[in-house]
Amino acid sequence: MAPSRIACLVFAAGLLGAGGAVAHEGPHRFDPPAPRAGAPKVDPAKRRWLAGDHHVHSWFSVGWTPAADGKLPPAPVKAGDASNPIPTNAAMGLKHGLSWMVSTDHGGPNHSKINRDQAYPELLRSRREHPGLIHFFGMELDVPGAEHASVILPRTSAERDDLFGIESRYSRREPWPADPAWNTEARMTEALTHMGSIAAPPVVIANHPSRTATAVGAYGLVSPSELRNWNDAAPHVAVGMEGAPGHQAASLNTNKAADPDDTFRGSYRRAPTMGGFDQMTARLGGFWDSMLGEGRNWWVTSTSDSHRHYIEGGNDFWPGEYSKTYVKATRTYDDVLDGLRSGRVFVTLGDLVSELDVTVQTASGGARAEIGGRLKVPRGSDVTVIIRLRDPAGANFGGRTPDVRRVDLIRGEITGPATDRTSDSNPSTRVEARFGAGQWARDGERIAIAYTLRNVTRSTYVRVRGTNGAELEPEPDVAGEDPWSDLWFYANPVFIEVEG
Repeated sequence: MAPSRIACLVFAAGLLGAGGAVAHEGPHRFDPPAPRAGAPKVDPAKRRWLAGDHHVHSWFSVGWTPAADGKLPPAPVKAGDASNPIPTNAAMGLKHGLSWMVSTDHGGPNHSKINRDQAYPELLRSRREHPGLIHFFGMELDVPGAEHASVILPRTSAERDDLFGIESRYSRREPWPADPAWNTEARMTEALTHMGSIAAPPVVIANHPSRTATAVGAYGLVSPSELRNWNDAAPHVAVGMEGAPGHQAASLNTNKAADPDDTFRGSYRRAPTMGGFDQMTARLGGFWDSMLGEGRNWWVTSTSDSHRHYIEGGNDFWPGEYSKTYVKATRTYDDVLDGLRSGRVFVTLGDLVSELDVTVQTASGGARAEIGGRLKVPRGSDVTVIIRLRDPAGANFGGRTPDVRRVDLIRGEITGPATDRTSDSNPSTRVEARFGAGQWARDGERIAIAYTLRNVTRSTYVRVRGTNGAELEPEPDVAGEDPWSDLWFYANPVFIEVEG
């Protein structure tokens, strides 16, 4: 083992149990907005990793019965698409370790009134019955010119009216008869501009972005240029995408298991997920890396997309049962939403990890940044990356006790705005280092790794992923695959900006 690696291991051993660092962010094009007016100030040292799920459906994601004459709007059928009351989702989320959740029902003709008049009162009741859960009001927007996105509203006195204003004006399925003018990319740009202008703007995250892709790089309803347009139109609103989609339990439904074509993870039947993650995230040097290479704040999340549990005939896990999005925040609505907006996020499948900190610091340790943050350094600096994670010892909700087998440190260059807005690649991205059990310091459930980037002369970013398996890169998932056997986690990036 090289002397520098030995030194890093010794350094890492001293970091076990050390506290987190505070991010130091410099000005850049995609700086997060100031805290919401009236929001209390937060001491970053009091933030903790809080698990959540921003894509959860209730029985207000209705089915539809066509009118007999075909002229009137179809009639909504409660529980026709998703089956569970909002309080049931809350109770199951708490049971499976969640601290926060978003109700995200989707639409059809005049569905905005269902969210306003039926879903919102039930959400208020659920908040009273389950005070231990931070429970946001939101929706899964039927996106003009695309497919779906989670819209997450800050908790304010205007949350119901704000959501109604968005859905009633911009959901492509809202009008009856259907109006093609509502289903254009330009209308989504208009929607995001509107969302960015309201007093308490939401967070928007693209859901299952490659579900309609037909092959690797052959995108469907959601394209790289479209997501760039979203982020440009409202960089503090459209901040990311589902890295790992929901609907990953189909192979556990014994009725569906007999039909392999209906058991692809995420319902990605044509272009499969890779280790449970969407190709836009999972491909090394792919679309996500192309966005990070522009220096964009573009984050990934992981959700259940819960409609109906697999033991009840569905494709889904309960919120938190399999997939978790961890946000570093205090237990307040404002700070959790700020964490999502600012990228203080890591994601995991199957409870492979329950804590993950990535700190980037200068040799002196005087300046540092964490996940979602930015560190400015003089040209030629040595920069140390410190990774701390918790590999829980107990069984997950699948009855398995997976161990972290490998951690990858990934690095890519920041080269500025893409000249080709359809680009889905960053050729500079590579695995800087791979770490296994003999290359980290461990104390019980806690693992620490330190690695130094020498003579950094160009702006770059680092991100971390890990797995319980042996694949060097996540491979396409096959129909009927056991989701509990192939687990990955991903951290959002830390940017390193070179000055001078």
